[in-house]
Order: sequence, then C-alpha cells, then structure tokens
Amino acid sequence: MSRKPELRGRAARLARIFPANRGQAARTPFVLLVVLLLGGGLIGLLMLNSALSEGAFQREDLRRDTKNLTDEEQALQQDIDAYSAPDALQRRARELGMVPGGDPAFLAPDGTVKGAPSAAPEPSPYTDVPAVLLPPELLTATPYPTPGTPTETAPPTGTTLQPSTPPTPGR
Repeated sequence: MSRKPELRGRAARLARIFPANRGQAARTPFVLLVVLLLGGGLIGLLMLNSALSEGAFQREDLRRDTKNLTDEEQALQQDIDAYSAPDALQRRARELGMVPGGDPAFLAPDGTVKGAPSAAPEPSPYTDVPAVLLPPELLTATPYPTPGTPTETAPPTGTTLQPSTPPTPGR
C-alpha cells in the first residue's frame, strides 16, 4: 500500500494554498506575456528601422536637391558678375545710347547750387575700337572732346574703323 506521506508544518500549509496542478496554469499567462512583449518589441524595431531608412532616402534626395540648387546659384552668380563688370556695363550703356556724364552739380540744404555743372560730351566714334587696332596718330586724341571744340585729329583718309562688339558674357 502506498501512502502519501503526510506533509507537516510549513509544507502542508503551502500545499493547501497552492495545489499541485496550479503551477502549470500559472505559467501560461507569463509565457504569453513574454511572447507578446518580444513580438511587440520586434515589430517596434522593424517599424523604427523602416522609418530610419525612409528618412535616409529623404535626406539623400534633399542633399541632391541642395547640390543642384547650389550649382544653379553659382551659375547665376557668374552671370550676374559678368553682366555687372565695368566693361560690360559700359558696352550695354553705349548700346542704349548713353554717354558718360559731365561735371555734376550739388544742391545745398538751403537751395544753393554748388559746383559748375556741364553737359555730357558727345562720344567719339573711335572710343569703342580697342587701342591695338587704332593707328598711332589716333592714340593721342582725346576720347571725349569738350562740347564746342572741334577735334584736332581725324582718321586718315582711306581708313575705315569699325567698332568691335565683344561677345555677350556667359553666352
């Protein structure tokens, strides 16, 4: 006859509180909790990794756009520099029929005129020709004669001077 040994003392009290088949039932919720936590963590890591990858692609697109815009800005700045160069400004002003101004006059706050204003001189037709193409006798001529005085030198007969137009910058 097999008899179960009687439990005494503390072990008997624990056996009455926690029956023998209760250990298996208590382990199931814990295992489910651990599996859910691990699964949720893996899904969270996957979502985080996807978001980081998407951000990296967007960053590369923005870097490429920034590089293209920087190149375009530099090209436009070169065009601006070419158009604002003194010789380009002078050439375009002459194409519009503008001439360098004469002596300026200034108005004082009390309304008096300071300085002696003068009209802009008529441009010489030979000023647009580069100096290397001019004959030596024309190099000593004043480029802008003062109004009312005839020019002292004239181009030699039989010589036709054509003003040269430099190419448009940036084209």
